[in-house]
Formats: sequence, C-alpha cells, structure tokens
Amino acid sequence: MRFVSIFIIALLFFSCNNFLPDKKIEFAENPVVAHRGAWKAKNLPENSIAALKEAINLKCTGSEFDVRITKDNILIVTHDHDYNDLIIEETNYEELAKSPLFNGEKLPTLKEYLLAGMDNNASTGLVLEIKPRATKEKNIFITDKVLALVDEVKAENYIHSYISFSLDILKRIVEKKPTAKTQYLDGSKSPEFLKEAGISGLDYLVYKLKIKPQQIQEAKNLGITLNAWTANSAEDIDWLLANEFDYITTNEPELVFQRIKKSPLQKGYSLVWSDEFNYKGKPDPAKWGYDYGFIANQEEQYYTDSLKNTRVEDGKLIIETHIETIVNKDYGNPEFLKKSWKKYAAERKTGKYTAARLTTKDLASWKYGRFEIKAKLPEGVGLWPAIWMLGENKTEVGWPEAGEIDIMEHVGFNNDTIFGTVHTKAYNHNKNTEQGRSIFIEKPYNDFNVFALEWTPEKMDFILNDTVYNTFKNEHKTTAEWPFDQPFYLILNVAVGGMLGGRKGIDDSVFPQQMVVEYVRVYQKEKEKE
Repeated sequence: MRFVSIFIIALLFFSCNNFLPDKKIEFAENPVVAHRGAWKAKNLPENSIAALKEAINLKCTGSEFDVRITKDNILIVTHDHDYNDLIIEETNYEELAKSPLFNGEKLPTLKEYLLAGMDNNASTGLVLEIKPRATKEKNIFITDKVLALVDEVKAENYIHSYISFSLDILKRIVEKKPTAKTQYLDGSKSPEFLKEAGISGLDYLVYKLKIKPQQIQEAKNLGITLNAWTANSAEDIDWLLANEFDYITTNEPELVFQRIKKSPLQKGYSLVWSDEFNYKGKPDPAKWGYDYGFIANQEEQYYTDSLKNTRVEDGKLIIETHIETIVNKDYGNPEFLKKSWKKYAAERKTGKYTAARLTTKDLASWKYGRFEIKAKLPEGVGLWPAIWMLGENKTEVGWPEAGEIDIMEHVGFNNDTIFGTVHTKAYNHNKNTEQGRSIFIEKPYNDFNVFALEWTPEKMDFILNDTVYNTFKNEHKTTAEWPFDQPFYLILNVAVGGMLGGRKGIDDSVFPQQMVVEYVRVYQKEKEKE
C-alpha cells in the first residue's frame, strides 16, 4: 500500500510539472507546414499559441515558429528582431511582455509554446526556427539554450525539425543531437553541401528552387528532404505537389489541403516530364524543337524559330504571331526557308504572317498519361491556337492512320469556346466523323486556364479546369478506330487562317497576338512508364 501511495504521488508530481517521459507522436501524413501557425484564415496573431492550436486542429504535419532570446536570456517566440519598437536582445522579457499580442495573449516564452504544442496534439510536429544572432558564439549560445529547454520539458518527440538561416546553428544541432531533423533556409547551398555538412533537409524560397530545378532531383538522390517557403498561391502549391516535395510551408494551409485533393498525385500519377519556363531566351532545346515554313490545312502563317515568334520571358513561354512585310534573316536562316517565303508571297494576295510551332518530336513522347498545359490564348478573328499530339509513327503510316489528339483548339471567330477532338482513320474531319466536343470558356484571353488530357488504354478524357467535357472510349476494334496504344508527341502552335481558323477571314488589326504558356506537365502512373 505504501508503494502504491508513493507511485501516485510521484505520478502527480511529474504530471504537474510536465516532465513525464517523452510521448510518441505520429506526424500527420501530409506535406502541410503552417508558417508561424495557422493564423491567416481566422485573423490570429502570427506565432501565437492560438495560431499553433489552429494548425493542430487542421492536422498539419508541422507548425513553424520563430525563436529569439531576450537581454535576460529568456527564449521567446516571435519573428522580428524588435517587438513594439523594443529591440528584443536589448530588452528584458518582463518589459516586452507588458504588451500583449492583439488577441490578448501574452508574448509567449518558448517553454510556454512547447508545452502548449504538446497538449492535446497527436499529429502536428513543431518546426522550430532559431533566428541567427550577430556572432558564432551567440548562435551557439542560443542553440544550446533551445536544446536544453527542449530536453527539460521532454519535447524532443514533438519536434518535427529544427530550421535556420545559420549554418553555425544547424551544425551545432547536428553535433549535439545527431539524429535531429534539420533544414537550411538560406537557399545558397547545394544539396551535396548540405549532405556533407550532416544537414538532413533544405527549406528554400519557392522562386530559388524554380530557377534551380535541378536541385530537386539532386536532393532526392541524396536523401535530402525537400521543403519550400512560403507557398501561398495555387500556382506555387501545385508546382511543389507535382514535384513531390516532402513539405510545403505556407500561410494558407487550408488552400494547400484543397490543392492536394485536386492534385494528379491523388490518382496515382507522378510527374515524368515538364517545362516550367523558369529561364529566358529560346525554348529549352533539350525539350522543344521547331517546325518550319508552310505546313498544312491551308494556313497562312510561316513558322519560324525567331525570338520574335517564340521565346521564354518572365517565367512564361510566348508563341507570338505577326504580320511581316519582309523576310527577316533571323527566321531560320536556311536559304530554302527564304525561298519558300518568297514563293508564298508571290502566290498569295493576302497579308503575310509569321508564327511558331513547337514540338517534342524526337525529344520526348509518351503512351498514356495526364497531359496538363496552363495557358492564355491569343485573341482575334483568324487565329487558331492549338495544343495537340501526333502519333510517333506518323512518318511511316501517315495521317490520319497515326492518330491525332487535339487537347485544345480555339478559333478566334468563336471566342467563348474550345474544342477537344480525336482524329483516326475511321474518325476524321475529311469524313466529317471526327470525335470532338466543345465547352464554354470564360475569359480565354485574359485568364490562364488549365487544358488537360487523361489518356488510358480504355479512354481519353478532355478536361478544362477540372471539368471533363469530352470522353472518347476505346471500342476495342482496330487501329482504324483506336491507334492510341503507341507513343505520341506534343505540339504547341498558333496558326493564322486555314480551313478552320480562317472560315470567317483574318482581322489584320489584331496583330501581334500571343499564346502565353505558364507550364507544360506530363504525368504517368507507374505501369504507364514501361
């Protein structure tokens, strides 16, 4: 009986003092890290305990917060180096705490914050950022204080990761806690450098990763975890999801959860090829080739590889149409191009136009998958932009035997509609049997829209902004109906005039016009990659 009484007294003592042995926590299986807590949607103070509790309520995998130290060596949770115009490192905590947060909370100490994060929390890890100080010695001092406090309150199992802009701080953590998860924030170091330094992850600004996308695969190959901050737009979130980042640090955790539900990854797809156009100049020659001259469909444009007609700028691919009065020497350069232009100009009574047609032919092709292109279309009667695919065997068997998949076609005289169409030997426009449907599109010239195709051995779904508007099913007859069990390559172009685009003439007053492409992404399921 005496032993039981002693045990109960000891248990009460440890409970009251929050010094029970470390409790295990299973971090939520999602990539969402709430930046300074989940504060924005409910108008809570950043780095407040209320924002932390909301992140826990949302079941984010992590909630990030910032740690600084006061003049009297109290660790506190706040972002800026000053608080209500008081320099934190020059002010005692008691003075700082006289000014509450705008929701009435006291400025939290790290101890209070950790204890709050351990209370009623089964899935949200604490992402602890240690703010750098002026010298290496001061960085080591604050780091040791933080680690000692984490041990004191038995919070280690709740720490998702330690993050910092300071290599000194992260190296000190690795030295004292070799198994701790660490992430470097500055963005200036390669994954290889971090690996050699013993730092287990990177957490870089989204735009820094977009301009160095090669670091993503490098990190994956080295086992370096991938995080990015601060992703607050659907555009950035979708890009991070597509590239299968381990974590996404955001002020918009609710939005990330929404985008996760819409991600192709939820259907078992993974990204196998993409161009995000995060460079300048000519389209990447490892991904895109050109078609030249006058090609088909009685179209009146001359396709070139000139920067005037196609280029990458401001993170977008531009395909631009022009009225031309002379043959510019930049347009492809070969003499046969100039000759074909002169022959065309002599035979035609109409105006002369230039444009571009990009293709992945001989560079990349795919059998089945999800093809997703985000683009804004050119405006004007006579224009005919298209995003489409041709069978890799077209050279051998010809068209339409090889098959054609028109992911998106638009004609300027029908300014609120796009088409998704399939052409085969049995179904094609020469026979008026093509398999296509249209859908209303709002603001195709002002807004970016996502044009997608999901292609399996059984069917093709044509999609505009998550809405399936045309389904073409495999009838399991012959290749005359379904020549789509072979690789196809992509084509992006803007035509002028032609059998479809020119049915109501060409309005020369609209030139120049652009199709602007934000990204092209190709996803496949594991079995489709074979």
